[in-house]
Amino acid sequence: MAETTLATASEKQKWINTYFSEYVRLSGYKPYMGKSNDNIIIIKYELQEEAGKTINIPLITRLKGSGVTGSATLDGAEEELGNYNCDISIDWRRNGVRVPKSSSFKSEIDLLNAARSALKVWEAEKMRDDITKAMLQVVTTGSTVVNWADATAGNKNTWVAANSDRVLFGKLKSNYSATFASALGNIDTTDDRCTSASMSLAKRIAKNADPHIRPYMTEDGREFYVAFHGSRTFRDIKGDATIVAANKDARSREGNGFEKNPLFQDGDIIYDGIVHREVPEIDAIAQTGNGGLGGFDGQGNGTCDVRPVFLCGAQAVGVAWGQEPTPKTDNVKDYGFRPGVAIEELLGVKKLCFNGVQQGIVSCFFAAASDS
Repeated sequence: MAETTLATASEKQKWINTYFSEYVRLSGYKPYMGKSNDNIIIIKYELQEEAGKTINIPLITRLKGSGVTGSATLDGAEEELGNYNCDISIDWRRNGVRVPKSSSFKSEIDLLNAARSALKVWEAEKMRDDITKAMLQVVTTGSTVVNWADATAGNKNTWVAANSDRVLFGKLKSNYSATFASALGNIDTTDDRCTSASMSLAKRIAKNADPHIRPYMTEDGREFYVAFHGSRTFRDIKGDATIVAANKDARSREGNGFEKNPLFQDGDIIYDGIVHREVPEIDAIAQTGNGGLGGFDGQGNGTCDVRPVFLCGAQAVGVAWGQEPTPKTDNVKDYGFRPGVAIEELLGVKKLCFNGVQQGIVSCFFAAASDS
């Protein structure tokens, strides 16, 4: 009797699609990733399979004109649509696992399944850290960025001067200085911890920035900004009296409402149109400056520790894939007794910006002491 079997190529493609989806979701940023210009993290797929190439992401600004009314002629009074381009360079990323033949895995898919969890966690952590580091990048000129670890004092000063309408140091706009180190030095532990009031100020800064930082829109049409916190600032916002009162008085009680109430179950905090999401690794990256240089420990007033919070709207970060994760097999090692499997992908991650201005982020900095 003839039987139909799934072609190996189809089986592999299904595995790749599942693996790709799972690792991106595991990174923690998946809910805010999409192809639309309305997403916080814009993703692009352009299969070039060549390192060093660039993938371009268009940035569209809002219309500012008043248009015409009544019987006035529109012809000749049209408004120019502001549009820019942010290029993202892509490069290879690979990792692999050896599986001895004694483990009796008979095919590439079986080998991949054996290593799947370890590779998936590795890629998820890399993606999470790449996006976090991109949010911390310093914009220099045009659409050029420098990782925080590589940024000079001059780079930071240029960035903070060009982005003065989209940064916040502590609870007051007046803490700002065009010298970045001086602005950090104005932050103190008495007044400048992360609070609901300071985050509401950051939201107003986003709305009033020019060009505006557009809020993220959910599928049902609701608009939010999303603030990504490390554990220290998330601890402080969660303990803010206004937030505690809102969760106590306004969160659902009926049915299983307690399961969604952050007073009882940890998770995102939503207040004043801002979703506060904890990404604990932000603290570790900020502590060392994501490379051992220029960290935020001891940089505030009285050498207090400072931590960033990224209030994000649309078009904050771009992720570009030149090649989606692709499995590879090596059957040569130790005369074929120790075959290996690897994952390789070609991608780039970058803060979206133009004319020296970051497009979708208000960069906030708060005093954030370590737990005693």
